[in-house]
Amino acid sequence: MIAVIQRVSESSVKVDGQVKGQIELGLMVLLGIEDADGQEDVEWLSNKIVNLRIFPDEGGVMNKSLLDCEGDILLISQFTLHASTKKGNRPSYIKAAKPDIAIPLYEKVIATLESLLGRPIQTGEFGADMKVSLTNDGPVTIHIDTKNRV
Repeated sequence: MIAVIQRVSESSVKVDGQVKGQIELGLMVLLGIEDADGQEDVEWLSNKIVNLRIFPDEGGVMNKSLLDCEGDILLISQFTLHASTKKGNRPSYIKAAKPDIAIPLYEKVIATLESLLGRPIQTGEFGADMKVSLTNDGPVTIHIDTKNRV
């Protein structure tokens, strides 16, 4: 799994002109799933997301996690994170998992994040044409690949 995590002061996603998910202080997470991903990736990444110390403490140092500041999550499926641009100018998405594999894993990430936070998270709509808006706070943007955790 690949996640691009952005610390935001606000973020929203629209599908067909309607707001599907919206948060204020928190993390907007773009999530790419590949065929090789499994439950271990779900658990490791979810724990990493909620515990990343990227929110400022009283001294302005990035020392607080999402749990510490009681922020929210907007999770958006993003198969293009697995784009390969090695050949030509048209990206290949062959590494991105097909919906029959990706949707159950995406739903497991949602459930795991909600369990860790103790409340619902906001999401986009898997496979939909989404319009994402955000105000990146910092800016802080973190890229995590579960295949590079050691």
